[in-house]
Amino acid sequence: MAHLRSRRRLALAVPVVLSLTASLGFLPGAASAAPLTASAATRADGPALAYVVNTRADHRTIASVEKAITAAGGSVVIAYEQIGVIVVHSADPDFGRRIRAVRGVQSAGATRTAPLAAAGTTDEGAVKVLSAAEAAKVSRSAAAGQEPLEADQWDLRAIGADRAAKTDPGSKKVTVAVIDVGVDDTHPDIAPNFSPSQSANCVGGKPDTTYGAWRPVDAEHYHGTHVAGEIAAARNGVGVAGVAPGVKVSGITVAEPDSTQLFYPESVVCAFVFAADHGVEITNNSYYVDPWLYNCLDDPDQRAIVDAVNRAQLYAQRKGTLNVAAAGNSNDDLDADALADASSPDDSTAVPRTVDPHKCFDVPTQLPGVVTVSSTGVTGAKSYFSSYGKGVIDVAAPGGDRFQIPDTPSKDGRILSTLPNNQYGFLQGTSMATPHVAGVAALLKSKYPWAGPATLQRLLKAEADNPGCPTGPYDGNGDGVVDATCVGNKHLNGFYGAGIVNALRAVR
Repeated sequence: MAHLRSRRRLALAVPVVLSLTASLGFLPGAASAAPLTASAATRADGPALAYVVNTRADHRTIASVEKAITAAGGSVVIAYEQIGVIVVHSADPDFGRRIRAVRGVQSAGATRTAPLAAAGTTDEGAVKVLSAAEAAKVSRSAAAGQEPLEADQWDLRAIGADRAAKTDPGSKKVTVAVIDVGVDDTHPDIAPNFSPSQSANCVGGKPDTTYGAWRPVDAEHYHGTHVAGEIAAARNGVGVAGVAPGVKVSGITVAEPDSTQLFYPESVVCAFVFAADHGVEITNNSYYVDPWLYNCLDDPDQRAIVDAVNRAQLYAQRKGTLNVAAAGNSNDDLDADALADASSPDDSTAVPRTVDPHKCFDVPTQLPGVVTVSSTGVTGAKSYFSSYGKGVIDVAAPGGDRFQIPDTPSKDGRILSTLPNNQYGFLQGTSMATPHVAGVAALLKSKYPWAGPATLQRLLKAEADNPGCPTGPYDGNGDGVVDATCVGNKHLNGFYGAGIVNALRAVR
C-alpha cells in the first residue's frame, strides 16, 4: 500500500499563498508559440502517460488548447472548465514539452512516471483486525448507553466526542466526503449515514457515479472504510461510534484499484471538483498525491501537479467546502530548512533527493486553506510517527500510538474503527487523526450552518486544547534518543498547532 497518510502544509499560511500565487501565479501563460501542427499527432513513440494541462478557466481558451492537445498527440479525458484543468493521455514522449509551448497553456506536466495501468495514504503499520472472540470480550465491558465496542475507543473520550453525542450528534444536512481508496457503505455502522448521491469513483480523473462505484475493490482497500467509521459510524447499537454519528459521510474513490493503491493527481482533482459540485461541506484527505512526496516548482511536471490540485481544492473552498488533510508519518520537522525524500517517484524508481519543504510542496496538505493535522496518542503526547512543525500544523487529534497504552479491554493504543466486510480493526497514523478533525468540523458546521471554510478553521482552533510543548526531551518510542524538538508556546507550537480538537466544546 502506498501513501495513506497525513499531509503537511507550509510553515506560514500567508507566505504559502503568496508563493503559490507568485510562482503558479496564476499569471498569464508563459507560452506564446503558435499552435502545433496536426503532424505531431502521429508521434506515439513511448508508453501512454497521463497529464494535466492548466489554462485560463474560460471556454474559448480551453477549446483552443484542446485542439492543440489533439495536434500534439494527446487525447482529452475530461476538461474541468470551472478551474481550467484538462486531463490528457498521450504516448508521445515529447508531449509535455510541446504542449507547454502552446498559447494559453499556463502549466502542464505528466502526473506519473510509469505507464498507465488498467493516489497514497497515511496509516502507519498493518491493520489489526478485531476477532469475534476479542469483540465479544470488549462488548462485555460496554457501559450503559455505549456502543458494543466503544470501551476500546479511548479516542472518543480523549476529545469528549462520547459526551458531545449526547448533546448534538451532528446534522444530516452536513456531509463529509472521504477522498480515499473507497468506502464500504454496506457496513452496518456506515450504511445509516451514507450518502450515495455525493459519492463517486474518480480514478483516472473522470467521475463514475454508477451505484456502488465508490466501494473498495477488495478487503485490502480498507483505509477509506476505517476513516469513514471514525467520522460518522452510527450510534445504532452495533460496533463502534463515530466522532459525529449524526452527520452524513460519502466516499470518493481516488486510489488505483491494484495493490499499489496510488493516488494520482488527476483523480484527486476530480474528487475536489465533484465534492464541491455536489454540496459536500468537508473533505477528509488522509493521503498525499502520488508519485511525488514533495512537488518542487522548479520541475515542470511537479509544478503542473501543484497547480492543478491547488485549483481544484481552492474551487472547493470557494464553493464552501473545508478541506482537512493529514501531516504525514515521517516524524519530520516540516518547518526545517531541508528534508530527505528517498521515496519519490513512488510509481517507478525512486531517486533520493533533498528538498526544502517551503519550496517543494506535499500536496494537498501544504496548499493554502487546507487544515493540516498532526497525531496524538492516549496520553495526549505527539504520536512517535507524526510529522510536526511550528506554523505548519493547524490542529492535532488522536491518531493512535502503539507505545502509548490505554486502560481499555484490548489495551491497544491505536484507533478502532470499521473495516470492509462488516469487520472492525485497529490502525494508527495521521490518517486516523484527520477524520477526528473532520468529524469535529462537521459538528461545528452542524451548529453554525452559515460558517464557511475559513470560519470553521478558526472555530476548530478556538475550541482546541493545547498541552504546550513537552517540558523535557521528546522520546516518542522510548529508545532513549530524542526524536523531535517542539518549538512554540502554550498557544501555538510545532507539535499541536493551536491544540488538540475538542468535540464537546464544539457542540457547547
